[in-house]
Formats: sequence, C-alpha cells, structure tokens
Amino acid sequence: MLTKESGLTIWVGLFLKRMRIIGLFLVVGICALPVSGHAYDILLGTEAPGSFSYFTGRMICRMINTQVDGINCRQIAAADDITSLTNLLGGSLDLNLVDSRTLFDAINKTGNFEFLDINYENLRLLAPLYDIPIILIVRNDAEINSLDDLKGKRINAGNPQSLEYLSVEAILKAKNWSYKDFSLVGALPPIKDQDTKAFCYGTMQAMVYVGQHPDFSLRRLLKTCHGELMDMDDSDINRMVNNQPGFWKMELAAGSYPSHPEKVTTFGTRAMLVASSDLDEETVYKIVEAIDKNKKRLASAHPALALFSVDTAKKSADRIQFHSGAASYFTEH
Repeated sequence: MLTKESGLTIWVGLFLKRMRIIGLFLVVGICALPVSGHAYDILLGTEAPGSFSYFTGRMICRMINTQVDGINCRQIAAADDITSLTNLLGGSLDLNLVDSRTLFDAINKTGNFEFLDINYENLRLLAPLYDIPIILIVRNDAEINSLDDLKGKRINAGNPQSLEYLSVEAILKAKNWSYKDFSLVGALPPIKDQDTKAFCYGTMQAMVYVGQHPDFSLRRLLKTCHGELMDMDDSDINRMVNNQPGFWKMELAAGSYPSHPEKVTTFGTRAMLVASSDLDEETVYKIVEAIDKNKKRLASAHPALALFSVDTAKKSADRIQFHSGAASYFTEH
C-alpha cells in the first residue's frame, strides 16, 4: 500500500527524470544552432529611408546576413555624404553606398570637400552597384531639339547642392555656359513636386531628373505634361565624361517609357559600395563573393541593380583603388 511519503518520492523521481531528458534535448538543440565565436556586426551607411540607396543597402545586408557566416549587417541612414564618408573613416561605419562623383570629390579634395581638412585617400572600392543617369526633360512646345537649343530657355536647376543642381552645373561647365545664358533659372526642389508642377504649368521649359529607371512618376510626367527626354549625345558632354572621374556615358534602354521607343544617350554617376582600407581582407572578399553569387537576385529586385558583374567591376578599377579583399576576388574570377 502506498503511503503519502512513498507516492511523493515516486512523483519526485519521475519529475527529475523528465527534467534530465528535457535538459539533454536543450543542450543538443543549442549545440546545433549555427553559432560563430567570431561573429560581429558591420554597419552599412545609405541615404535616407525611401531612397533607392536605402533599398539597395537593405538588399545587400540581407545577402550578407544569409550568405556570410559570422557577420551581421545593419544599415544606417546617414544625414549626408560628407557625414557618412567621415564616419566610415572614423570606424562608425564599415561600409557605405556613395555617389561616384561625391567619392572622387572626397578623394581629390574638390567640390564640397575642397576646404575640409580630412584625408579620404584610404577609401577603397568593393563594387559598383547601379547607375544614376542624369536625364534632361524638355517640354515638346519649347522648340528644344538639341542640347544647344537649351540656351535662352527657362530651366530649373534644382535646390542648391542637390544632385539636380550639381548635374545642371556639370552641363553648364561642359558647354561653357553660365546662368546668364538662360531667360530664367529656377531653384525649385522636388519636395511636394515643386519642380514638376512648374514644368507642367510651363513656368519651366526644361529640368533634370536624377534617379533610376523605369520610374512611375517620370512616366506620368512625360505623358501628362508634354515632356520629352533629350538625347545628350553631345561632343562637349562626351569630352567632360572622358576627362572627369566620377561620370560615365549611359544609355536609357529603348522602350523604358511608352512615349520613347528609342534609346536615349546621356551621362551620369554610379553608386559605389566602399569601405576603409582598415576593413579586413577576408570579410571584404566574402561580401563581394555574396554579391556576385546573388547578382540575379539583385537584378530581379529592380532593373537598375542589373549593373553588377565582375567585368563591370574590373572596368571601374582605373577610377578608384580596389580594397585588397575585392581585388583578390576579382583576380580569381
């Protein structure tokens, strides 16, 4: 006959036995997890949320987190390019997506970096990721049939120091023009569509668009506001592109927009994934490898991300020095 004491003893024994079994399963489960003793975080700087740079940074971090063992990538939206590149040098960031013209201005102490007492010479390229074409849009009632016809017209130069403003400045410099050559020069930003509204109402006869294609807002602008894309296959522009690092000759593919079945020749910059030379070679090698192995995934996310290839990356080597880890990967492939 069982007493209270003997029943309690049996119950305690069964409980302890089950706890030992549960503990064994927990130990086995923990050991099976993919734990790396040298795992660490890397921070990737991009532009603000909602930008194509931020979208691309998120894609790159996902690839790193799923393809590279021992590394956890997180993206950080920086206030501006100068801040992000300076944080990269100081170690607050490990990687950064930066516009090629900004990158070369930093290295060569030109443009916005001319008077900064900071040395950016140890910035290194991992990979070019996407093109940033500069598109000139003109009204079809403005009688602008070539780039030279732009003189005397009403143009919007964009917000000072914006990419649009710098693009217009580059065009003026290439053509040896000044703002006095135009009947009106606006400084309207894209905020609340100020620039496109002025274009649609006819206040401005020309404006630039800097971004990726195809773009729904640009498609709507061309359709509803009498807009046309101006071909910039111009000898002065070609000379500037050939002589100035940070610019590339580009083509907008035929049929990118229903109103433009033909290709459009233009120029632009590239978004570069860069790091400090202090980032270790093995980590960079693995990151570039992950990007190369997932280039189809990038292209399926957006047509603009189809740029990357080993061959394209190698052709960028004459414009900026590769990181040793990237150079090793491209040499082997």
